[in-house]
Amino acid sequence: MLCGSWRRCRRSPEEPRVSAQVSAPLALPPSPASPDSGTKRPGLRALKKMGLTEDEDIQAMLRGSRLLKIRSRTWHKERLYRLQEDGLSVWFQRRIPHAPSQHIFFVQHIEAVREGHQSEGLRRFGGAYAPARCLTIVFKGRRKNLDLAAPTAEEAQRWVRGLAKLRERLDAMSQRERLDHWIWSYLHRADSDQDSKMSFKEIKSLLRMVNVDMNDMYAYRLFKECDHSNNEHLEGAEIEAFLRRLLKRPELEEIFHRYSGEDRVLSASELLEFLEDQGEDGATLACARKLIQTYELNETAKQHELLTLDGFIMYLLSPEGAALNMAHTCVFQDMNQPLAHYFISSSHNTYLTDSQIGGPSSTEAYIRAFAQGCRCVELDCWEGPGGEPIIYHGHTLTTKILFQDVIQVVHDHAFKSSPYPVILSLENHCGLEQQAVMARHLRNILGDMLVTQALDSHNPEELPSPEQLKGRVLVKGKKLPARQEDGRVLSDREDEDEEEEESEEALEVAEQSRRAKPISPELSALAVYCCAARLRTLDPRPGPPQPCNIGSLSERKARKFTREAGNSFVRLNTQQLTRVYPMGLRMNSANYNPQEMWNSGCQLVALNFQTPGYEMDLNTGRFLINGQCGYVLKPAHLRQCDTTFDPEYPGPPRTTLTVQVLTAQQLPKLNAEKPSSIVDPLVRVEIHGVPADCAHKETDYVLNNGFNPCWEQTLQFQLRVPELVLVRFVVEDYDATSPNDFVGQFTLPLNSLKQGYRHIHLLSKDGASLSPATLFVHICIQNSRGPP
Repeated sequence: MLCGSWRRCRRSPEEPRVSAQVSAPLALPPSPASPDSGTKRPGLRALKKMGLTEDEDIQAMLRGSRLLKIRSRTWHKERLYRLQEDGLSVWFQRRIPHAPSQHIFFVQHIEAVREGHQSEGLRRFGGAYAPARCLTIVFKGRRKNLDLAAPTAEEAQRWVRGLAKLRERLDAMSQRERLDHWIWSYLHRADSDQDSKMSFKEIKSLLRMVNVDMNDMYAYRLFKECDHSNNEHLEGAEIEAFLRRLLKRPELEEIFHRYSGEDRVLSASELLEFLEDQGEDGATLACARKLIQTYELNETAKQHELLTLDGFIMYLLSPEGAALNMAHTCVFQDMNQPLAHYFISSSHNTYLTDSQIGGPSSTEAYIRAFAQGCRCVELDCWEGPGGEPIIYHGHTLTTKILFQDVIQVVHDHAFKSSPYPVILSLENHCGLEQQAVMARHLRNILGDMLVTQALDSHNPEELPSPEQLKGRVLVKGKKLPARQEDGRVLSDREDEDEEEEESEEALEVAEQSRRAKPISPELSALAVYCCAARLRTLDPRPGPPQPCNIGSLSERKARKFTREAGNSFVRLNTQQLTRVYPMGLRMNSANYNPQEMWNSGCQLVALNFQTPGYEMDLNTGRFLINGQCGYVLKPAHLRQCDTTFDPEYPGPPRTTLTVQVLTAQQLPKLNAEKPSSIVDPLVRVEIHGVPADCAHKETDYVLNNGFNPCWEQTLQFQLRVPELVLVRFVVEDYDATSPNDFVGQFTLPLNSLKQGYRHIHLLSKDGASLSPATLFVHICIQNSRGPP
């Protein structure tokens, strides 16, 4: 791998500074599209490129539908919904006018479309409408579901089918196609008189929309260079020429020409040289030929096994050219080791959609967590009316949901995104009678999914593997001792345990007695491999290890164990599961840094999934790999029971990470309602790992340029335990007088970060794609010695 320096981009002093941000479409309802006027308009060109202009469902969505929006038992309001001609967004009517960008939603932000009464809202409030007329649009991130009822079943189906086609086509688009689609959608909005011609005034409007801060003289010169008809308007091929110049990537051209030589095409052998310099594992001539056949756009070049600049750019913008190792996007790790050998994606207070003081509880929160690959969810169980247990955050104003409804959601949704086992972490506040009801619901609803006895009767204390437990549900709860029949055992009430800290033993025992609650034998019987046990000390205990015990402790106690007895904590976590949860004082459902807990091998590091921030970015990055199945194999030194590893004393540096931050492309517009709003972007690279590795470095900011800013700055890090490192790339809008505004980020494990020239595809604060926004970087990873 060559870690050579980047050649500087050479720019004309008149070249535009670009402003980073994709503004949202103007919230004015576009006029309905007629089939015969179709492809003459720039907006419909976008749909034509998607191959959907003649589709009947899409045509109906372009005309629009009056759908009932359902929010409560009494709030059912008719609203107009209409697909915009860009094929990427839906305009909707609002009772009270808002900023234009708040009158649309984007197709790429849709998580799922459900038919019928398949949401909590429609099950509760949609009974007056036939299921065939109903649909629910589920969004990524924190945005609430959109529950709708159409006038007829056929109209509902048109929206279900149409959105499915748009999402499918969008998912299949290459990054180059997304960019083309994106720019043509802006072109349509800038064409104010819809005559498919662009005056200089309209071109200036277009530049502002995509935040190109270009002075008038340079912009007009560029305009005139493309105005071959000399009529002060661009049309057809002239618009294409203007856009090609606007979207030029000189840094990619320079790399291409470095390898292609004078003939300006790459042969298979020249492409192989580039791949070898990139550090591509197992690069061969056959691999190079395959890439040419996959990404070359020119058929003649493809036949001669040659790659043109356009094909080269297509490759670099593809998933194969991205920073994330594509081989790690499927399940590639050994899934046959004991559960304790894996990091397991875990949620805290899973039922909440907002704060833990007065926010709503919802079964939808469980569905969202499962969709994100979560494999351990929490159920706070309390006595409910009519003999039915309920789930909510006790002694607060959060709303309540039925325990049996949550278990039904587990049955219906737990294994849609991942086949590997789900752990139900029960925090039990119920009496014996309703505990028996809980056990009955678990058995009746989950059936064979539920683990009710050890898989291996000869080794009942041995933890099985994720592979052995595919499609199965485990219950984490208190286990009655075999000799005890009356159930006099403490319940597992985590949130209060954290207040117990190291007081005198007598006070602790008295506090335990005050909170003593009986455990029902029916519920106890379901705790097979996840027997809840308070973890008060790491002192060696007599007797053999107890792999089926699962320690539960607050973030504060986990930090204390790591700080005072790091190696002992690591050794414990090689043999049994440990669940860490946030302190109860986090009233706004804020999160702690999960990396601190992973450093000690804690498997179930529970976070508030409903709260975005860098902590959830780290969680998403940790579980981005291995097929996003929610299980990631821990490094070897966190799996060996005799390990000497201590995260507080990791040894000397043994890996050097060098990141050259080169350019960015089409960064999102932060203030869509203010055309003159231009970002001043900077890039920060953060290292999250053992304390000695944690660091961050950032570039200078680029003034008024978010369309194609150029940094060409090198950031370097010395790493001691690279196996645990997460790398977070963050783009911010610099502000000298207040905290910088977040623009986008992407987080991934260092071991899944590919070397060489790579694009990083940025995500929003809530994890949605910001396509076509990318960073372009050069990565070099140099190892000096073996693992610890």
